[in-house]
Amino acid sequence: MRLHRNLVFAVVDALNYIFNEGEYADKVVEKVLKYDKRWGARDRGFIAETTYEMVRWRRLYAEIAEVKAPYSRPNLFRMFAVWAVLKGIKLPDWKQLEPTPERRIKGKFDELSKIRKYKESVPDWMDELCAKSLGEALWTKEIHALNEQAEVILRTNTLKTTKDNLSSALHEAGVETESIKGYPDALRLKERSNVFITEAFKNGWFEVQDASSQLVAPYLDVKPGQRVVDTCAGAGGKTLHLAALMENKGQLIALDIYGNKLKELKRRAKRDGAHNVETRTIESTKVIKKLYDSADRVLIDAPCTGLGVLKRNPDAKWKLQPDFLDKIMVTQQQILQDYSRIVKPGGKLVYATCSILPQENIQQVKKFLGSEAGKDFNLIKDDNIYACKTGFDGFYMALLEKNPA
Repeated sequence: MRLHRNLVFAVVDALNYIFNEGEYADKVVEKVLKYDKRWGARDRGFIAETTYEMVRWRRLYAEIAEVKAPYSRPNLFRMFAVWAVLKGIKLPDWKQLEPTPERRIKGKFDELSKIRKYKESVPDWMDELCAKSLGEALWTKEIHALNEQAEVILRTNTLKTTKDNLSSALHEAGVETESIKGYPDALRLKERSNVFITEAFKNGWFEVQDASSQLVAPYLDVKPGQRVVDTCAGAGGKTLHLAALMENKGQLIALDIYGNKLKELKRRAKRDGAHNVETRTIESTKVIKKLYDSADRVLIDAPCTGLGVLKRNPDAKWKLQPDFLDKIMVTQQQILQDYSRIVKPGGKLVYATCSILPQENIQQVKKFLGSEAGKDFNLIKDDNIYACKTGFDGFYMALLEKNPA
């Protein structure tokens, strides 16, 4: 593989935005890919994948390159040289890539690979916290799985088509997919490709949604004609799945504190032909109070550390701060206490997170059940979904039922 100067410089620019200016990796990659309209799919792929890979292995590469944050431009080039050497790519004779001690890099890599926090490239505090919470053996396996590149998974929009029809349409567009056992609406891309330019996407035949995330809506056990409330809907991946499971019958209320996310949900719902979705921005407690005791089903897809989705958000390893867990646990419990009141007697509630930490998951559920607000609820079942067991994102979901009146 031959390295091209303009592509390598684009990667170094991207790393500077992400590491030194705290910008989000996905937004940065989008921005940097606009530098040159002449770049083809292979060039763009190199920039995006190399940037993500270097974000993922930041600690390991910085340690081998013997550089510390904030990283100067020469330091970022040193880290890039480490990446290239470990990939077996011949380094060009550029002044930015001063003579690189290749043998030393490989030797240091072998040495650091014996220590988990370097090998899997995580901050000390995260390594200690997760090992303590999950146990050494599970955390070692889980962080290894979370460092693998996420696959592209689609969810068939059953309001408009079937999985077989979708697979055929994508095949005709040159996109090869396969079914995944145990995930009824999911298709896995055999090779990464831009699915957003296909007619199938424009016609609302599918959404891109990780396989683990596709387990949450069915867990809520919705039926056509019910009143269902998605309390932390965001841009609506799970809302749209609920709409499909409800066959567009009944009322589906999507709530969020961010109006701009709900705007995006409206746009997606229109494309997907989901007509039973109504969005409401939570501007005050009144919005929630109006819904007390009225819903057959309530989904709380709670804000969390996101430690289960490091595959697709590797920069979260460096953006998360140790005190964030304490703050978000307070928020999670508050949301459970408040939003659970929307469930009517005999109704059901799902509490879900994309975290793997018991503190955010079963411990929050137990705390809720032991409180005044949770005394009428019973835990029916719960599931911890680990990347090391499924190959998909880490998730948690608990199904609770409220006693009949």
